[in-house]
Amino acid sequence: MQSLSGELRGPGAPGLDLETWDRTKLRAPSFCRLFGKWVGKHSSLPALLVLLSLTTLTACRKQDFPQYPANYREYAYVTNGGSGTVTVLDVVNIRIDREIPVGLNPAALIASPSRNEVYVVNSGSESGQGSLSVIEAEKNAVVATIPLHRRPVSIDLDATGAHAYIANAGSNSISVVDLKARQEIAQIGAGEEPAAARIAPDGRTLVVANRRGNSVSVIDAAARKVRAIFSNCPGASDVTILHDSSKAFIACSAGHQVMAIALADSKFNPGQPDRLESLLDVGRAPVQLALKPDGGELFVSNSASDSISEVVTSTDDVGGAYLIGDDPVRGLVSADNALLYVANFRSQYVTAYSIEDGRRLAPSIHVGDGPVALAFSGSGLLLFAVDNRSGDIAVVRTATMSLFTLLPTNRSPNAIAVKAFKVQ
Repeated sequence: MQSLSGELRGPGAPGLDLETWDRTKLRAPSFCRLFGKWVGKHSSLPALLVLLSLTTLTACRKQDFPQYPANYREYAYVTNGGSGTVTVLDVVNIRIDREIPVGLNPAALIASPSRNEVYVVNSGSESGQGSLSVIEAEKNAVVATIPLHRRPVSIDLDATGAHAYIANAGSNSISVVDLKARQEIAQIGAGEEPAAARIAPDGRTLVVANRRGNSVSVIDAAARKVRAIFSNCPGASDVTILHDSSKAFIACSAGHQVMAIALADSKFNPGQPDRLESLLDVGRAPVQLALKPDGGELFVSNSASDSISEVVTSTDDVGGAYLIGDDPVRGLVSADNALLYVANFRSQYVTAYSIEDGRRLAPSIHVGDGPVALAFSGSGLLLFAVDNRSGDIAVVRTATMSLFTLLPTNRSPNAIAVKAFKVQ
């Protein structure tokens, strides 16, 4: 096949064997654009080659790969816990952009809603101090490192992106970080080994899951003081808060329940203090909660039961448990509230579940080994699965629920965040 400005070569071309061609022929949307231009310039193509051209261009449907403006950037950032780095995936061209050294044992990260920045929590050594790396997305480089306390493990941001709330599992505390000033401005005491801290959308309440303390701390975010403590949540591990800041749900991962708390002076609890609303029976080892974008239901990943549970958030009704895969650890709901994607850690599969129909969609999507984290691209046309054991990122087309490609990370990738922006 004639070369296309050095970009497009067929099997048997110098330096590109059949196996490599098969892996890379549709590797990135740039291929589709180049192929289309090449076909357009060759009006005298033989009929068979025209048919091949049309087939190839059909595989490059516009809905799979949007046409982005020249100044649009989108990156997926993956923490590599075993190598102290972050792998950066260029979402526009679907290729690895670079790998950024951060701190020791990066364990969590989040993208700013207001700045072109990504914040990486480095847990550090078992007995040492952790840190927060600030990555400037336009340069994809670390521009600041903020000291934290022992074993920070999770991060959340307020709605404006001004403050970060970081759970220090080894210090039994929450760090409040002023992200503009690049410094910690407060440390709030929590229970034993806080695993997750979530700030309510209205910014008034911080809810903390204390894993070893088997408890939940509810904190007044403005006063930075504990407002209430709720016990009897063994292995408290994950927190989600409804969009109207009225209620919090906490996964009790060492048991089989989810705790529901009506937050102070909310629509479920007007003029009243924080109140335990119910303990919901789900499957064994509920480790993560996935809230629908409309807030109407949440889905519980029951790791030891190989199932998910569906919870109606307004009534605390558990709709039932559904077998989903081998060790489900992470769920993510599509923007249209139609599909739940579940990463099954002891497998090489992500399972899609139809929310309206209440059933798994077969077959499951084959990814890498040990999928542990999920994220959508900005368009929602791609799903990224972080594969912890095989050390790669699976890129999945959501339109066809099929694997598009696998891209390498470094050792033990464990979390992902996506940031999109336009350069000036």
